[in-house]
Amino acid sequence: MPDNVVTHILDRLPIQDAVNTSILSRNWRFKWTLLGQLVFDENFLKYLAKRNGVSKFGRIISRLLLHLKGTITKFVLSIDKRSYSALDDEDIAYWILFLSRKGVEDLTITKTNGEALNLPSNLFSCLELKHLKLRYCFFKPPTSFHGFPKLLNLDLDLLDFETDKFGEFITQCPLLEILNMRNQHHLLETSSMDYYFSVGKAKLVDIAKLANIKRLSLSLSDTEMVRDSSSIFELVGFFPKLQELNLDFVRYKLTKDSANKKCTTAFPCLKTLKLSTIDVYDGLLLSCALELIRSCPNLQTFEILANDLDRDPTYAKCSPYVDYNATGLLQLRSVDVSDVKDSVIEVCLIKYLLASSPFLKRFVVRPSSHLSSDEKLRLARKLLKLHRASLTVEIDLL
Repeated sequence: MPDNVVTHILDRLPIQDAVNTSILSRNWRFKWTLLGQLVFDENFLKYLAKRNGVSKFGRIISRLLLHLKGTITKFVLSIDKRSYSALDDEDIAYWILFLSRKGVEDLTITKTNGEALNLPSNLFSCLELKHLKLRYCFFKPPTSFHGFPKLLNLDLDLLDFETDKFGEFITQCPLLEILNMRNQHHLLETSSMDYYFSVGKAKLVDIAKLANIKRLSLSLSDTEMVRDSSSIFELVGFFPKLQELNLDFVRYKLTKDSANKKCTTAFPCLKTLKLSTIDVYDGLLLSCALELIRSCPNLQTFEILANDLDRDPTYAKCSPYVDYNATGLLQLRSVDVSDVKDSVIEVCLIKYLLASSPFLKRFVVRPSSHLSSDEKLRLARKLLKLHRASLTVEIDLL
């Protein structure tokens, strides 16, 4: 087989299995040195743990890199406290320098616990990068850095950066099409906050310069100057090519000035809208969400994950800020509503979406884990009674 075919085969195997192909035959003894994609993720760490080999984590990666012959297009490095104890910052700096010389295009560095990782300055020499994912790191580009000219996909989670530096960095990635800036503190594996980690806030004016963005994920609480619904509508309007938007509302509140604010701009390119950890009991937030939906004439997919707050749905009341009587039909094909607690507010929202979506094919309702079997059955009966504008829609209670 040609070397490029062998490389494609090896790249689809877990790295330990790819290296083990050396025992297949004499011809395959060194074929693994043609690997172009290296994935040292959680599964690889589990593999080492079963063999008591985590202490050799750094040495294994260093030795493997020395034997590789061709271009390395993808490199994934997942670090936890145990594996980090088996290496030091110089190891990571050396690996990144090696990758920069190999023309790496897809780079992922994630840390799951302990202290945040200091990114080596060599990272900013990887100018062939098209995909970059960083998690729980200190992000400090050197003054000599002038951006990643080929970067298409940037995924940042729990990054500590100076706001001004981030704005300067983001504008130096002119081709960027996908930006994920959701700071998921709840996924950080730590039992106590015995260290201080500040997540920098992104300025709206900086994000607005990314004219080529097609997919955007943001934690609204980590953005500056987005404090009312008008600012949210303005944010979406900055991206004429935006097709998918994911907004995280965790720890986010709108000002009272947002009451009854209407969106005067349509977003015809937006096809997918996801709203995460939103407090549906907050009338201002729910009103903003509905206004956003109505402003997307070609929206096909809508997902909403309610904030898992400890509230009694029995006493929930529909807010006067929320208008379910707005005219106009939606183009939705798929809706997913998660963490439903069977409150009047949630049922009203589901009723509105079903009645306003004549092209709907699938409507998924995911009840809260706190609901009992009887409560889920009662919710199912309510859903069956709701009017559906679509004759073909299927309602799935998962």
